[in-house]
Amino acid sequence: MTEANQPPRRLRFGVFEADIGTGELTKLGKRVRLQEQPFQLLAILLDKPGELVTREELRDRLWPQTIIDFDHGLNKAISKIREALGDSAENPRFIETIARRGYRFLADVSAVDDEEAESVNDEQSVTTAPRFTPVGIFPKQSYRAFRWFSPIVLALLLGYITWSFYPRKQVLPSIQSLAVLPLKNLSDDASQEYLADGMTDELINYLGQIKNLRVISRTSAMTYKDERKPLATIGRELNVEAVVEGSVFRSGDRVRITAQLIQVPADTQIWAQSYEGNMGETLALQSKVAHSIAEKIQGTLTPREAATPEQSKVVDPNAHELYLKGRYFWNKRTGDGLKKAIAYFRQAIELDPASAEAYAGLADTYALSGDWEYGIFSPQVAFSEAKTAAAKALALDNKLSEAHTSLAFALDLYGWDWKAAEAEYKLAIELNPNYATAHQWYAWHLILMGQNREGVSELRKAESLDPLSLIVGADLADALCIANLLEEAIQQSKKTLELDQHFAVAHYELGQALEQKQRLDEAISEFQKAIEISGHSAVLDSSLAHAYAISGHREEATRIANDLESQNDKNPSAEANIALIYVGLGDKDQAMMWLNKAYHARFNPSILVRPAFDPVRSDPRFKDLLRRIGLPN
Repeated sequence: MTEANQPPRRLRFGVFEADIGTGELTKLGKRVRLQEQPFQLLAILLDKPGELVTREELRDRLWPQTIIDFDHGLNKAISKIREALGDSAENPRFIETIARRGYRFLADVSAVDDEEAESVNDEQSVTTAPRFTPVGIFPKQSYRAFRWFSPIVLALLLGYITWSFYPRKQVLPSIQSLAVLPLKNLSDDASQEYLADGMTDELINYLGQIKNLRVISRTSAMTYKDERKPLATIGRELNVEAVVEGSVFRSGDRVRITAQLIQVPADTQIWAQSYEGNMGETLALQSKVAHSIAEKIQGTLTPREAATPEQSKVVDPNAHELYLKGRYFWNKRTGDGLKKAIAYFRQAIELDPASAEAYAGLADTYALSGDWEYGIFSPQVAFSEAKTAAAKALALDNKLSEAHTSLAFALDLYGWDWKAAEAEYKLAIELNPNYATAHQWYAWHLILMGQNREGVSELRKAESLDPLSLIVGADLADALCIANLLEEAIQQSKKTLELDQHFAVAHYELGQALEQKQRLDEAISEFQKAIEISGHSAVLDSSLAHAYAISGHREEATRIANDLESQNDKNPSAEANIALIYVGLGDKDQAMMWLNKAYHARFNPSILVRPAFDPVRSDPRFKDLLRRIGLPN
């Protein structure tokens, strides 16, 4: 028997027994695997059944030296206990979560004396049927009489108790939207930040393939990096029903991914798990995470995602590391970042020529590098390189949504192969309906084809997937302006500026809409703010000059036109912007001359659908230009 001044060595609750001395947990006499730290946590809760055990007390007793990620460790330990007990956070039978305070053990707990434990052990040596005291039904002194009950009665009683405590299949609400928050880098080396960010991206891409699930894009999710907002607030801001959060830890060639799925705003943990492998197995590890989440939210996997995690290919760890670095710099969306991304993707391809992902990253980078925002390469070079890289990626893996999107972008705005581009966009969206960039770029294809309403609709889809993306918000304002929904365009631009007052493109889009409303002084002010923030560029300078021209400040407009013309050798993609200024000055001949130069340079023709070109839209030369490009009048 346990002496009065000593704590009980064995504790019983339901069909479980916990041996505090050995750290063993058993269920109906059979051992249940539970790691040391979760067991210690369980022992503390068993010591105070029915009482609140605060998070602070648990920290002091189990993690006194821990400064970083205590919450994650505690949540993971609780999850492990619930998994071992077959318990549910939503309908707990054993461990109840007291929001923001701690936990309470709900079941009755009784001590098992040594004599009883030995008796049970003796019986288990001659029979496979485990003996135990059904808590709350028989007192201890009745236990020996209970042993001689009819086997039929015993079997029925055992069946009833087992049924009572056996974990039912948990029916979870069908989750239709979630966000993957930036995974934390728990490595001591801060230079491993790219690894956590890269795995966040890939997990978003994996989950994005789940049908009937809206997954927030990377741009919006990364806004919460290093943020400590409550999950309920994040869920409300992103308009999602659940969030995935977790961490990445790397030690040498080993990597561990820990993730948990939490329903918001209730802040209820649905699932948590850790996966570990070497760097070459990261794709398989992330696939396992995605599979587990899909099962919990009752998502429908695409054939690509339905492949078992074991079927995920093993990659060259060094090549994959270079690929992740390339994506890290690509996502920075700066000229320098794109240059670094190209270098990393090329290094990854050199190490692993069969890496479709690296070729897709290279295609994405070149697709952006020839656009007006960056101007790293001429449109001809950007088109050629992006098309070649995308084609190689698709030859290696024709299921990559990003590669189809990049190929469509190149065929669209550089190659003017409108039919082929549309087919690629549709396939990209089919493969990954949650890829916001595919919707965003496809919208511009539709607008160029004269389908403004459909284009606006696609941009709204992109915005729902990436609600905090500045460029998506600005593009939506641009599309609304083209569709002559000027008040909506103004409000959308202001909405984007609420996210970041220093986003030059939003000031530029606001200036366009104000100009069309004939609020010229305000428009000029917005164009000037854009230039002040980001510096001079052909797009911003020409827009300011056009506003000067139609407001009567012809000298200022002419001066800017002359400046752009003198620098044309340095900026060969500026011809269409120079033409815009001459449209404002009313000089159609000069405008058409510069548009013809732009035609031969294979310019991005999306500028032609803007309302500022309306004065020349009826000109036969302009109509012929559209015909040669393949655009509708």
